[in-house]
Amino acid sequence: MTQTLCDTVELVIPCRPEYVGVARLAVLGIASRMPFSYDEVEDVRLAVGEACTHAVERAGDTSAQIKIVSTIDSVALVIEVIDDVPVGTEPVVQSEDAQLLEAAGVDQQGLGALLMEILVDEVKITSSETGTSVRLTKFAPE
Repeated sequence: MTQTLCDTVELVIPCRPEYVGVARLAVLGIASRMPFSYDEVEDVRLAVGEACTHAVERAGDTSAQIKIVSTIDSVALVIEVIDDVPVGTEPVVQSEDAQLLEAAGVDQQGLGALLMEILVDEVKITSSETGTSVRLTKFAPE
């Protein structure tokens, strides 16, 4: 029986647009520790950025936070993006891109989820009254 060691890295950031880049940079460093190609690392970074951006766009309360929990082992990198933005919170300010997509009738949540599914191997999104969790899994190459 072999034992698999895993490391966990946690980051908590304010749920504001200026901190999404901090999350992306942290995940870039974490994913670079795995045997991923440059493109795979970028895919993980973009997926986490998308999950954070979605939380920021839903946040009506600037005191909301995003917790990013990265678990690294020899098989996969699992990243959970957990926000405390209550479900049903209306966005206070929408970006220009978000306004254009809404005007065109594009479902931004569905588009973001689709993008994350393309970028990583598994995506699991769960919502409750207290917030949303996005679990992203990228398996290590064999």
